[in-house]
Amino acid sequence: RLRRAPFTIRFVTNTTKECKRDLLERLTKLGFDIAENEIFTSLTAARNLLEQKQVRPLLLVDDKALPDFTGIATDDPNAVVVGLAPEHFHYEMMNRAFR
Repeated sequence: RLRRAPFTIRFVTNTTKECKRDLLERLTKLGFDIAENEIFTSLTAARNLLEQKQVRPLLLVDDKALPDFTGIATDDPNAVVVGLAPEHFHYEMMNRAFR
Protein backbone atom coordinates (compact mmCIF):
# COMPACT_ATOMS: atom_id res chain seq x y z
CA ARG A 1 0.00 0.00 0.00
CA LEU A 2 2.82 2.41 0.80
CA ARG A 3 4.39 1.84 -2.60
CA ARG A 4 1.16 2.95 -4.26
CA ALA A 5 0.83 6.03 -2.03
CA PRO A 6 2.46 9.34 -2.99
CA PHE A 7 5.23 8.95 -0.40
CA THR A 8 8.98 8.57 -0.53
CA ILE A 9 9.93 5.38 1.26
CA ARG A 10 13.15 5.03 3.25
CA PHE A 11 14.41 2.21 5.43
CA VAL A 12 16.43 3.75 8.26
CA THR A 13 18.87 1.97 10.54
CA ASN A 14 21.65 2.88 12.92
CA THR A 15 23.76 -0.16 12.06
CA THR A 16 27.47 0.45 11.47
CA LYS A 17 28.49 -3.20 11.10
CA GLU A 18 27.88 -3.60 7.37
CA CYS A 19 27.76 -1.59 4.18
CA LYS A 20 24.52 -0.76 2.41
CA ARG A 21 25.11 -3.39 -0.26
CA ASP A 22 25.34 -6.19 2.35
CA LEU A 23 22.33 -4.85 4.23
CA LEU A 24 20.33 -4.75 0.99
CA GLU A 25 21.27 -8.35 0.24
CA ARG A 26 20.22 -9.47 3.73
CA LEU A 27 16.89 -7.59 3.58
CA THR A 28 16.15 -8.92 0.09
CA LYS A 29 16.74 -12.49 1.31
CA LEU A 30 14.22 -11.78 4.08
CA GLY A 31 11.63 -10.89 1.44
CA PHE A 32 11.78 -7.09 1.47
CA ASP A 33 11.08 -5.35 -1.84
CA ILE A 34 13.71 -2.67 -1.47
CA ALA A 35 16.21 -0.67 -3.53
CA GLU A 36 19.64 0.42 -2.28
CA ASN A 37 18.74 4.11 -2.59
CA GLU A 38 15.86 3.52 -0.16
CA ILE A 39 18.26 2.55 2.64
CA PHE A 40 19.59 5.29 4.92
CA THR A 41 22.10 4.24 7.58
CA SER A 42 24.21 6.03 10.14
CA LEU A 43 27.12 5.35 7.76
CA THR A 44 25.19 7.21 5.04
CA ALA A 45 24.81 10.16 7.41
CA ALA A 46 28.51 10.00 8.33
CA ARG A 47 29.57 9.93 4.68
CA ASN A 48 27.29 12.87 3.86
CA LEU A 49 28.80 14.88 6.71
CA LEU A 50 32.36 14.00 5.66
CA GLU A 51 31.64 15.20 2.14
CA GLN A 52 29.91 18.35 3.37
CA LYS A 53 32.76 19.25 5.76
CA GLN A 54 35.43 18.10 3.27
CA VAL A 55 37.44 16.25 5.90
CA ARG A 56 39.69 13.19 5.70
CA PRO A 57 38.61 10.63 8.30
CA LEU A 58 40.35 7.91 10.18
CA LEU A 59 37.72 5.20 9.74
CA LEU A 60 37.28 3.27 12.99
CA VAL A 61 34.58 1.04 11.51
CA ASP A 62 34.16 -2.65 10.79
CA ASP A 63 35.89 -3.78 7.60
CA LYS A 64 32.46 -4.76 6.21
CA ALA A 65 31.40 -1.10 6.45
CA LEU A 66 34.34 0.28 4.45
CA PRO A 67 32.65 0.02 1.02
CA ASP A 68 30.27 2.82 2.09
CA PHE A 69 33.29 5.13 2.25
CA THR A 70 34.77 4.31 -1.16
CA GLY A 71 36.19 7.45 -2.73
CA ILE A 72 36.57 9.33 0.56
CA ALA A 73 40.17 10.49 1.09
CA THR A 74 41.61 9.07 4.30
CA ASP A 75 45.24 10.12 3.96
CA ASP A 76 46.52 12.46 6.70
CA PRO A 77 43.23 12.25 8.67
CA ASN A 78 41.74 15.35 10.32
CA ALA A 79 38.55 13.66 11.58
CA VAL A 80 37.50 10.32 13.10
CA VAL A 81 34.46 8.17 12.28
CA VAL A 82 33.65 5.61 14.98
CA GLY A 83 31.39 2.64 14.43
CA LEU A 84 30.93 -0.79 15.98
CA ALA A 85 34.34 -2.32 15.35
CA PRO A 86 35.72 -4.05 18.44
CA GLU A 87 38.64 -5.52 16.48
CA HIS A 88 39.89 -1.98 15.78
CA PHE A 89 39.61 -0.72 19.36
CA HIS A 90 43.12 -1.28 20.61
CA TYR A 91 45.81 0.99 21.99
CA GLU A 92 47.55 1.72 18.67
CA MET A 93 44.33 2.67 16.85
CA MET A 94 42.97 4.70 19.75
CA ASN A 95 46.28 6.54 19.96
CA ARG A 96 46.04 7.36 16.22
CA ALA A 97 42.45 8.57 16.66
CA PHE A 98 43.31 10.88 19.54
CA ARG A 99 46.27 12.34 17.68
